[in-house]
Amino acid sequence: MVNRKELEPESSPRAAYGARVRTWRENRGWNQEGLAHAAGCSSQHISAVETARKPPTLRFSRKLDYAFGTANTEHSFEREFYELRRGSLLEGFPEYLRHEGRAAEIRVFEIGIIPGLLQTPEYAQVLANSAVRRGSITSEQAEERLAFLAERQASLVREHPPMLFVTMDESCIRRSVGGPAVMEAQLARLVEFAGMPNTQLQVAPFAMGERRTLNLPVNLLTLADRSVIAYAESQAQGHLDRESVSVLPLLTAYHQLQVEAMSQADTVAMINELRKGTP
Repeated sequence: MVNRKELEPESSPRAAYGARVRTWRENRGWNQEGLAHAAGCSSQHISAVETARKPPTLRFSRKLDYAFGTANTEHSFEREFYELRRGSLLEGFPEYLRHEGRAAEIRVFEIGIIPGLLQTPEYAQVLANSAVRRGSITSEQAEERLAFLAERQASLVREHPPMLFVTMDESCIRRSVGGPAVMEAQLARLVEFAGMPNTQLQVAPFAMGERRTLNLPVNLLTLADRSVIAYAESQAQGHLDRESVSVLPLLTAYHQLQVEAMSQADTVAMINELRKGTP
């Protein structure tokens, strides 16, 4: 085959992913144009992923699963995508993300920063740049993190979007990230989010004190079969839980938090006051 580049799958996880794409493609008897047609992308993109010149994305991985018929199987490319990201994600989070894009309801509680699903690109960029300066991630990892976040947000914009409930500690909106311009755009994004038909936004005010029922960030997914998955994390550790004996108390605590938190109307009013510079 002319200009066939030999792959070195052992050189990196990205290279291993690309080599696997080529293997599956050739086993089907397809050239790159054939796979591109089946997956709904360009042959140039297939080539770039196979040779590890471009990193795979979540959307691309799902297209491969559609083309190869590997969705929700042990051979899933989406599963391998999350495995590839595992090194930069906390334990349990890759599996959580596999369900997030298909959940019927998503409940989020966050402390200190705007939840990722609601972050503007500029806000997310500031956080990623800060992590690079601290040496906790590389510039390449920062770029991948931002692309990954954009894909997570895009996966929620679908024909039948999930109900998305977000409760934030007041610190999320009062902590300045990136300066006035970045914060203005971010706060405006929160107001826009609150106006969507499938969302609910609430602030848990400082005045709640000990009545705040959650002390760590928590994500709760209600799946199509009405089962619930919980994901909670600290600074250095994450934990995914499917057991109802431990998940249902978290769900109860979330509902109790919502009762004590500000209404959406009051939340939007507080955010708009901050946008005007009123403490």
